[in-house]
Amino acid sequence: MNGLEDNSNNGKVALVLEGGAMRGLYTAAVLDVFMKNDIKIDIVFGVSAGALFGINYKSKQIGRALRYNLKYAHDKRYMGMYSLLTTGDVMNKEFCFNKLVYELDPLDFETFDNSNVEFYAVVTNVETGKAEYIKVNDAKRDMEYLRASGSMPFVSNLVEINGNKYLDGAVSDPIPFKKALDEGYDKIIVVLTRPADYTKAKSRLPFGLVYKKYPEFVKTAKFAYINYNETLNLIRKYEKEDKIIVLRPSEKIKMRRVEKNLSKLQAIYDVGIKDCIANISRIKGYIGESIK
Repeated sequence: MNGLEDNSNNGKVALVLEGGAMRGLYTAAVLDVFMKNDIKIDIVFGVSAGALFGINYKSKQIGRALRYNLKYAHDKRYMGMYSLLTTGDVMNKEFCFNKLVYELDPLDFETFDNSNVEFYAVVTNVETGKAEYIKVNDAKRDMEYLRASGSMPFVSNLVEINGNKYLDGAVSDPIPFKKALDEGYDKIIVVLTRPADYTKAKSRLPFGLVYKKYPEFVKTAKFAYINYNETLNLIRKYEKEDKIIVLRPSEKIKMRRVEKNLSKLQAIYDVGIKDCIANISRIKGYIGESIK
């Protein structure tokens, strides 16, 4: 499940979705505009919130991510300190990955599973410290991989699947742009959740203390900021050469990782709508679609 199946990818379009917790609503907005404009993507590489919100593109559910986040932001069953203290997960497993996706605002599993769009969720194996790229074919079967992709260190339990232990894919590959390049995609759209001038600082979080049983994970986390900034620089290089399209927030909106301010959640989504609409003709031209 860690490798892709077809390396003949010239002419196909890859979509790379950065994480960023609730900043991911920017990505959700971009995907909603894509769906409204019938933008066809062949493969999606989603990390953390990029994976969790990105699934709505494959299931063709416009507005779903914004809808349930606004509706349940203040519900203690959803995510936050109550869930962290009672379950060990800031994002409540039972509510988010069971009640929400099956009952309250159901994911369209049938549409997801029947879609021709390939979808990969990035997870970090805490024992090896390496990224794994999990192909999500069956959303019900693979829901735990999606949960693992968004399980932030320090505020999440390890997610164990088939004997392997996982956490947030953003620790090992926060923007899987290099993966898209390595797999031979020459048309790549990258959706970032930080503004253009952002660079990541070295983390001061006590990875070595909390995760001392997993030295490879600690090592990966220690150098994560270098990996992130190197990837950003590579993206900027390709962007300057007009080889890729990059969408990133045109406005700075200060947000907490578990943001509950409804105005801020709506605001970052609205920026995503505005930015994507402003670039939609360029995107259509880039992927070879006719501009309607």
